Amino acid sequence: MIKEVQLVCSPQEAASAETYTKSFARELGISGQQIKGIQLLSRSIDARSPQIKVNLKGRVFINEPIPEFKVPTPPYQKVEQGKRVLIIGCGPAGMFAALRCIELGLKPVIIERGKDVRERRRDLKAINRDHTVNPESNYCFGEGGAGTYSDGKLYTRSKKRGSVERILNSLVYHGAVEDILIDAHPHIGTNKLPKVVQQMRESILEYGGEIHFNTRMDDLILKGNRIAGIRTQHGDIVEGEALILATGHSARDVFELLHQKKILIEAKPFAMGVRVEHPQELIDRIQYHGQERGELLPAASYKLVEQVQGRGVYSFCMCPGGFIVPAATDTQELVVNGMSPSKRDNLFANSGIVVAIEPQDLKPYSRYGALAGLQYQKVLEQAVWQAGGSDQTAPAQRLTDFVKGKASSSLNECSYMPGLKSSRMDKVLPAAIAGRLREAFPRFGQKMKGYYTEQANVVGIESRTSSPVRIPRKKDSLQHPQIDNLFPCGEGAGYAGGIVSAGIDGERCAEAVHTWLMH
Repeated sequence: MIKEVQLVCSPQEAASAETYTKSFARELGISGQQIKGIQLLSRSIDARSPQIKVNLKGRVFINEPIPEFKVPTPPYQKVEQGKRVLIIGCGPAGMFAALRCIELGLKPVIIERGKDVRERRRDLKAINRDHTVNPESNYCFGEGGAGTYSDGKLYTRSKKRGSVERILNSLVYHGAVEDILIDAHPHIGTNKLPKVVQQMRESILEYGGEIHFNTRMDDLILKGNRIAGIRTQHGDIVEGEALILATGHSARDVFELLHQKKILIEAKPFAMGVRVEHPQELIDRIQYHGQERGELLPAASYKLVEQVQGRGVYSFCMCPGGFIVPAATDTQELVVNGMSPSKRDNLFANSGIVVAIEPQDLKPYSRYGALAGLQYQKVLEQAVWQAGGSDQTAPAQRLTDFVKGKASSSLNECSYMPGLKSSRMDKVLPAAIAGRLREAFPRFGQKMKGYYTEQANVVGIESRTSSPVRIPRKKDSLQHPQIDNLFPCGEGAGYAGGIVSAGIDGERCAEAVHTWLMH
């Protein structure tokens, strides 16, 4: 007999198969010996009350053997002779597009300006240690995209757009831990995701796809309303039947190229703000009602949102037990982001706290048309770079000093490796952002008692929450409205926000290309 059972238990009961088997047996009114195995289907933590609970859903095998669990083997096929599909960008959207192309019999040809995951590490060390930014290889550009070295969170709300299960199964097939299939907020971690990305690359190459690293697209070769190919920075021409544009939200030169070519792009809503970092122990105490977290509970996270002066102010990409990292993609700019290793065992918790940007903020940049938001980003990132000392040292302020509008005589310890410089972040940021943050932080402290504290640092600037540009596409065919064989894809095109949603969109674009080519 097989039964699916929903169980609410304590963290101690949920700690191991041995302990939760007893709880499932008790729930079913049978002996533990009758249970031959349990396949967990979902797991989540409910910390809304001091009595912290774990919700488990399991498939219980009673008096019959549990089958060995294996993720489905993807139906990849050899595609050396398949129709060539150019994919610009080797982030999650590009890689999942490539893998789906292989399932459909198309030959993906990935063009990636950055390096592979192993080579990228040297450039990340150079940013952290020497404050040197390589514009082609950094936390945003390179194999796996921004997600590889900025956390590896897998939570998405894009469940209606495609199969989350397909994406998670593919990640497990390529080496991710099976826990991501059951956890409510799955996470791989920056220390483990590079290996998964490498395995995905090996699948693409094994079945006949191509990946060209250190190769930047510098031009599009147009013939009428179609793209015949691209020109790289080396002067080479690479041809294909269709082009999936999956460059991520920081490939500003691509947006500028499309604008120059008079290929339609649009401004879209986005948000900017700061990273706020607290001691993880403090966040744990708040979220777990003053209890010691111990080994049975994960590093606590939070989610905050307020309406301030008619705009949303909210937490973004919260990283428990994580690090703040330098995410600039060019010299003379400073950008910060957050990441967590798989164990989330660092001493600090950080989160972006960002403010929605409205059209009136962009009026001084209206001459840039659809690129007005991009220019706004640039100007603020350069201002923050100067405030930090014209290198990757980040300007920072104690949270309470930011709200009170005064300089910080000293700063708290911080995870940001290039270091901090005490600076009036409340003055560096535009009033439309700083003013709303100053109102929001004490309100957050009312919702989370202890959040508003001098133990927290405000670090700037969190400016790459999403692309300020959308590349339009037809709703059904996903084609660009002007260019028949151009398929805008993923976060950079304005259709995703994270690894899973980008992967889903990559698969959808590959399917759209296949449908178009078959007709």
